[in-house]
Amino acid sequence: MPGIVAMDCYIPFYKINKKAIFDAWSWFDASKVRNSEGELAFANYDEDSITMSVGAASECFKYISSKTIDRLYFATATPPYTKPANAPIISAALDLNENIISMEMTGSARASTSALIAANDAVKSGLSKRTLICAADKETAKPADGIEYLLGNAASAMVIGKNNTIADIEHVFSYTSSFSDYRKTQYDKYPKGWEERWLRDEGCLNHLVNSINKTIKELDTPISDFSKIIYVCPESKIYYSIAKKIGLNAKQLEDPLLDKIGYTGNPHVFIMLINALKNAKPNDKIMLVNFGGSVDIIIFNVTDNIDKNRLPDIEKRLDIKYVIDNYTKFANLCGKMEQEKGPRGEISKSAISVLWREKKTILGLYGSKCTKCGTKMYPPQHVCINPNCNSIDTMEEYRFASDTGKLFTFTVDNLAFSQDPPAMYGIVDFDGGGRYWFDITDCDSDELYIGMPVKMSFRKKFYDKPRGLYGYFWKAVPIRENRG
Repeated sequence: MPGIVAMDCYIPFYKINKKAIFDAWSWFDASKVRNSEGELAFANYDEDSITMSVGAASECFKYISSKTIDRLYFATATPPYTKPANAPIISAALDLNENIISMEMTGSARASTSALIAANDAVKSGLSKRTLICAADKETAKPADGIEYLLGNAASAMVIGKNNTIADIEHVFSYTSSFSDYRKTQYDKYPKGWEERWLRDEGCLNHLVNSINKTIKELDTPISDFSKIIYVCPESKIYYSIAKKIGLNAKQLEDPLLDKIGYTGNPHVFIMLINALKNAKPNDKIMLVNFGGSVDIIIFNVTDNIDKNRLPDIEKRLDIKYVIDNYTKFANLCGKMEQEKGPRGEISKSAISVLWREKKTILGLYGSKCTKCGTKMYPPQHVCINPNCNSIDTMEEYRFASDTGKLFTFTVDNLAFSQDPPAMYGIVDFDGGGRYWFDITDCDSDELYIGMPVKMSFRKKFYDKPRGLYGYFWKAVPIRENRG
């Protein structure tokens, strides 16, 4: 029976205090004070649904090999590219096999569970041994829109297979309808909603609740048999109204995290599922409900293999943050406003042909390792740089993306353009050998010091607007914690 083999998530380092949003717009709409408590997680200027997916999936591969994946499903309502495909960039950054099948599910917050249902079918039928699902959204709202207080950013990753599963998929239900929650056309930068009562009364308290009741009737199982019922909606008040309407007790509810990260779209129910599995016991039944116009419901049974150490501690992850109280900075980093870059911010013409030829070096962070002396080098070399070796063409490939390192030296540059000034970059000495120059992100300049431990994070390096091209590479971020 197919089930979850590995699971993890990525929550951005940056958070915005919702009160900062209210303070910026209280003159315009003072009624939103009721929405101004808590925080929203938001992606930095160099992050998007691709980079966050890589961050989430990389954590899964601490326990299983990326080479065991034969399918990749990318689920998002905010794909960086409409053309070409996004999944191959994720695949290259994660060092997956080239002969994998990759697919993209886009369009709504239900894309993540659509991918899960497809993965379940593929594994059950024998077409796939292990399918990786990456679900991520970098959705942002128009300034002064009420949903600006609700939307957060995050990513989750899940591997579906048959062996050593921690939770098996027992049943799948889908209720397809034309209900419209949030809308966004190809011409829109921001999502649009309808009046609040529409999503609350007709969407959540009617359509969503009816779908759960239909499932309970179909299963002929009392709702009390489920240890957790996982569902999400944008507002906490509605969340608890749903619980009351379907007769759930407090123990069956999982923290919706709405005041800690906001409503993150596609990855949200998966992040809540991680929390539920973290506290689950063998044979617990969990119902996962995802609402995005239509409704998907997946029933899990927790197995004897449940291993809490294979799951992240979400609360510890949430403690690692940088809270911003400056709305202007938040709006700039989210792309709600565009500041003057000046000549130092101009981007040179991007060579797509070079990016293609060097994709393994750039996206996979592949260097070389001398087979004679063991010296590691980035970028790849033909001649060993060890002065005591200098062997020629004795190299094998070596991937640095999973390695940690320490800052050998660094520069804080107040002249170079940066979306989040000052620009910071430095030379990283990798643990075990190898050295290269990287940008540094997700930290303040006063945090930097020689010898600071860092890890690699896949990021958006630039956006070449005239040529419609995103450039991706790896940056250094401080290691602030042991894995939660």
